[in-house]
Amino acid sequence: MEPIQQEAIIVGVQLQNKTNFAYSMEELRNLAAACDIKVTGELSQKASRINPTHYIGTGKIQELAALLEEKEATIVIFNDELSPSQIRNLESALDQQVIDRTILILNIFAERAKTKEAQLQVEVAQLQYMLPRLTGLRESLGRQGGGSGLTNRGAGETKLELDRRRIEERILVLQTELQQQVARRQIQRKQRHKNEVPVVCLVGYTNTGKSSLMNVMVDTYHPGSHKQVFAKDMLFATLETSVRSIELPDHKTFLLTDTVGFVSQLPHHLVKAFRSTLEEVTEADLLIHVVDYSDPEYKQHMAVTDETLKALGADHIPTIYAYNKADLTDQPYPLVQDNSVYLSAKLKRGIDELTGLIRAHVFTDYIQCEILVPFDRGGVVSYFNEHAHVQSVSYEETGTRLKLECRVADFEKFRSEFIEV
Repeated sequence: MEPIQQEAIIVGVQLQNKTNFAYSMEELRNLAAACDIKVTGELSQKASRINPTHYIGTGKIQELAALLEEKEATIVIFNDELSPSQIRNLESALDQQVIDRTILILNIFAERAKTKEAQLQVEVAQLQYMLPRLTGLRESLGRQGGGSGLTNRGAGETKLELDRRRIEERILVLQTELQQQVARRQIQRKQRHKNEVPVVCLVGYTNTGKSSLMNVMVDTYHPGSHKQVFAKDMLFATLETSVRSIELPDHKTFLLTDTVGFVSQLPHHLVKAFRSTLEEVTEADLLIHVVDYSDPEYKQHMAVTDETLKALGADHIPTIYAYNKADLTDQPYPLVQDNSVYLSAKLKRGIDELTGLIRAHVFTDYIQCEILVPFDRGGVVSYFNEHAHVQSVSYEETGTRLKLECRVADFEKFRSEFIEV
């Protein structure tokens, strides 16, 4: 039998300095939908500050209780992270399950996590969130029906029933395991730096098409390689960092990295837990900020991404803006304007233009040269054939003449073994 979909009322407080309130409430609806919860009503309150005991004022609580009865909803979802006492007080006043934005996002992450590292990161974040909230959450679970996505996969109901000490012990075990995963990732990163291959990182709001764009790049330059990453039209489809080597026809190579999508008010528990994954962003040579240009809220999404990059300390890295899904708009494409490109990953249009922008940013250490390599230095010719863009070859009495574009480092490395002409 199909599980019965749970119904919820969403509640938010619009503070005086909050200009994007309507947008954040719409986003909360989307997060609820991603947890298979149907939003049947909405309640908001304008205030100068959030009520420290109940999040909303006494009058609004009565209004909310009436709305819950009218809509026959069983869950109330709050637009901000609630304190342990707020959860207890609200559940006592409303006699219904109370959850906040943070637990919604944590649940989506728990459901989407596929790799061992992502699962560990999500479980740590969930347990750290739950630790101070054990009393309220335990009561909440007593009311929980089996219909929604709020089953806390990854941390699970059994873990909620653990006492504080056992949860703390579990967090320590997970963090030790995570450290081993992080150490492995850092070794891989050091190796990449040693090889001096530029790293290009896809960043952006969740569900803008980053993974689809990565797959198109892989298909374009490595057809039939079967190295595609998981891509789906849903929030947080990608939770793990994927790295693919892209070799262009002229032997220039860069690493393309796909990362977890951002969302406004990304819980600090998650940012902390996913720190090692997000470090990929901070060590990139170039960022490609992927934007869903067809979304009416795309400017807001860009602002959220910029804020997150700033919080990670990655706001200084050179950035290209890839305005994806241009096929769903009236915008002419493919089109390049300064550091921006309008494209469609779905229709595979604009990829050459994007690659051109990437080239201009990351392959600055290349020189055009003409060299004469003695015949007894055939290994140098083989190396350049494999690692450089050889434009012409001719044979003379004293050796092989190559006209090529190569990295400055390679030119200097073999300088003593050829004659520059």
